[in-house]
Amino acid sequence: MALRSTIYKLELSVADIDRGVYADHALTLALHPSETEERLMLRVLAFALFADERMRFGRGLSAEDEPDLARIDDTGAIELWIEVGLPDEKWVRKACGRADRVVVLAYGGSRADMWWRQNEGALARCANLAVVAVDAEASASLARLAARSMRLSATVQDGQAWLSDGHASVAVVPRWWKGERASAG
Repeated sequence: MALRSTIYKLELSVADIDRGVYADHALTLALHPSETEERLMLRVLAFALFADERMRFGRGLSAEDEPDLARIDDTGAIELWIEVGLPDEKWVRKACGRADRVVVLAYGGSRADMWWRQNEGALARCANLAVVAVDAEASASLARLAARSMRLSATVQDGQAWLSDGHASVAVVPRWWKGERASAG
């Protein structure tokens, strides 16, 4: 019998001072059986960093040809494709051919550093790609905010993000390895 995804409900209030974006979002996320809460919360962070009323979560790990998050215009064209984790460089290049902008949100500490060193040369040719890393301590702290029903606030200012559930707060300072936030959103 196949395991089913676990559903998480999220009320996310975003105040992105850098971009002048302020909105509340009622979101439903599916945690794939092979996915960790850390990865789930990094998808939430990615949503907060690039929040837009047209931003949507993909079907997750069960859909290999879809982004983790996407912003799609009225014609169906993909404006922004976001991958969370350490994707295959061939897959990233393919995504760059399908979307106006692609962002990889890498995590995993030294594994992420190694992934970037191995793929930096091949990905340098992708002009529409941004690669950002979240350190291991921040991603682990984000995982501790996970709950089946969440109410979070996210503040983004000066390139940093703070996520809070009202009891605990996590500060995230993304490291931009390629591109920058302004050009990726």
